[in-house]
This record gives sequence, structure tokens and C-alpha cells, in this order.
Amino acid sequence: MRILGIIPARGGSKGIPGKNIKLLNGKPLLQYTAEIALGSQYLTAVIVSSEDNQIITVAKSLGIQVPFLRPEELAQDTTPTIDVIIHALKWFENQAIFFDAVCLLQVTSPFRTLAFLDKAIEKFIASGSDSLVSVQKVPHEYNPHWTFEVNPEGNLKIATGEEKIISRRQELPEAYHRDGIIYITKTKVLLEHHSLFGKSISFIESSPEFYVNIDTLADWEKAEQMIKNNQK
Repeated sequence: MRILGIIPARGGSKGIPGKNIKLLNGKPLLQYTAEIALGSQYLTAVIVSSEDNQIITVAKSLGIQVPFLRPEELAQDTTPTIDVIIHALKWFENQAIFFDAVCLLQVTSPFRTLAFLDKAIEKFIASGSDSLVSVQKVPHEYNPHWTFEVNPEGNLKIATGEEKIISRRQELPEAYHRDGIIYITKTKVLLEHHSLFGKSISFIESSPEFYVNIDTLADWEKAEQMIKNNQK
């Protein structure tokens, strides 16, 4: 299976200026994801999609291909990630280069391991599903069967639509949330359905030990502390 690894890395981060190439423990944030992506035995090609010349320079220095300059209109705060992926696929199609699937690797999740990435790709290939996402378990107190929405009358209703709440924690079904570490999707689903997920979604559970999604300065500080803890 031909799989394109895409690392989206636009400039203009507002929460953490220059985030994608800001040094984390002496390395540009982008480098953590680049090293893992390049080490995978399953990714046919790995590219960075960016409109920022500084990011592009760093990406190339790390050995990552940057085959095109992302259009500015696809580098806004409101730009959906799927539009960035489709732009990349269309660019390659215009060069008569085709892929069966795309593996999206976000810079904001720097601590994924090579073993975890390859295991995820192996599971995706074996499953035959439209997509695979990495997830973590939802703590029982936040399980959707124990959460509420407000109905039109201003009262609470169980978010899952059930009439009666599940009373015992042990009876709750397991629930998961996307952690943003890995998304893998068939090209056909991306292009024909404009979806990262499709109808059949496989999953792989990640470890909380290497989970951080760097969006704010508090997240950055958490990442720094995680590195310090691992160095002890």
C-alpha cells in the first residue's frame, strides 16, 4: 500500500508564536515528528505542507520533502485540515503520483514513537477500514452515558438519548476520544467523501505517558516537564 505521510505546519500560530520551529529541549518542534515519520517502514513519502519559508527551510534541513508552497488561503486559523490534505493529494495527482492512503502526523503531538506509528499503520492495513485514528479512554466520570445536554425546556437530558441513566460505573461501555496523534485515511474517502473518517473507523489506543497536544503555553510547559521527567 502506498501511503503518503503529511505533516501540516503552517506559520502564524497565535497561541505560541513560531510554535512549529520553536526549540523544545534544543530541537525544533517539527523535528520530533519528522524523525519518526522518516523512520517508518510503511510511509512511501513524507512531506511538510507549509506556506512559511522559515518552516520550509527547517523541514528541508531535517530531510523532509517540501514539494510545493501551500497557498495562503489554506494557511488560515479556520482552514480545515482535510482541505490541506486534499490540496497535497491533488498536487501529486497532477504529477501523476498516486497514493492509496494518507497518514496525517500533527506537529503538536511530538512524543509518538516509531513503534507506535508502524503498529498503527499495520493495524490500518490489516483492518481494511476506511480510516484509523489514535485514541485514549475517556475517564468514567466523563463517559457520554453520564453526561447531559440541555433540552428545549431548559432541563437536562442524558447526552446519549437514553431514558434512564446507567447507575454503576462497572456497567458503562468503554468510550474513547481522539488524541490527534495519528490519523490514517484511504485516499478514496478523502477525495470522494471529503472526510477523514469514512464509514468504518479502526482505532489504536495510545499511552497517556506520551500524550500532549501542544496548543497553548501551558501545553508547551507540560511537554518540557515530560521531557525532564523522562530524563531522570
